[in-house]
Amino acid sequence: MDALIAEITGQRVQTTRPLHGGDLSEVALVTLADGGQLVAKRGAMVEREGFMLTAMGDLGAPVPRVLGVGGDVLLLEYLTESRATPEGWRALGEGLRVLHGAEMFGYGWDEDYAFGSVAIPNGWMEDWATFWAERRLLPLSGALPAPLARRVEAVATRLPDLIPAQPRPALLHGDLWTGNVLFGGGRAHLIDPACYHGDAEVDLAMLELFGHPHEAFWETYGRPGGDWATRRAVYQLWPALVHVSLFGAGYHAMLEARLNALKF
Repeated sequence: MDALIAEITGQRVQTTRPLHGGDLSEVALVTLADGGQLVAKRGAMVEREGFMLTAMGDLGAPVPRVLGVGGDVLLLEYLTESRATPEGWRALGEGLRVLHGAEMFGYGWDEDYAFGSVAIPNGWMEDWATFWAERRLLPLSGALPAPLARRVEAVATRLPDLIPAQPRPALLHGDLWTGNVLFGGGRAHLIDPACYHGDAEVDLAMLELFGHPHEAFWETYGRPGGDWATRRAVYQLWPALVHVSLFGAGYHAMLEARLNALKF
């Protein structure tokens, strides 16, 4: 990796230090010979991730700059991190509104993606409820115990009654839990995306899966209307299925809670 970094930057690597990077990739802070710093991320999907970050940045969304990519290594701008403040949450609301505000088309993405061993099919579709059933819920339901699988499949058949068929397509971050937001200095940058085009509320549902955004976020972004509780539960089913697939039966309770909320 040091040789690749030197080739891309023209600088010798002085030191590397591991950074927290989740369960699916290796992330390091690299200090170069001239004292400059960058983040090196190693993983099977980093080239696609670099393309996603660039696509988000081109729309004006706050993301770290992509400095280079080669093989299984992605080099990113290093951004200092601090605790989330109301100003940071407000910045996240502004940045996400920019990302979601761009005019997109269709539902899907030009390439499939993956979280480790969990494939993420992204083939384009014109109907959003069909996309959510066939590209998100059903591909992961088959590995569940039969009673749980039947409940997920029942939701899939009822999606036209639960979510809109033709919401305005937005560019989604695709995995927007708070661990994929880098807060610092009153700012908020989006990292570790899994982009595709879809209902903007998917990102909002993911943001509420493991916590609750500060009120400053909602003041800036705006709150979803209508039966948000139902749509949120539908959109949280997929990350719950991903967690079951990656980490096992310990996440059955997360999945069951969403199914119970939907009364399935």
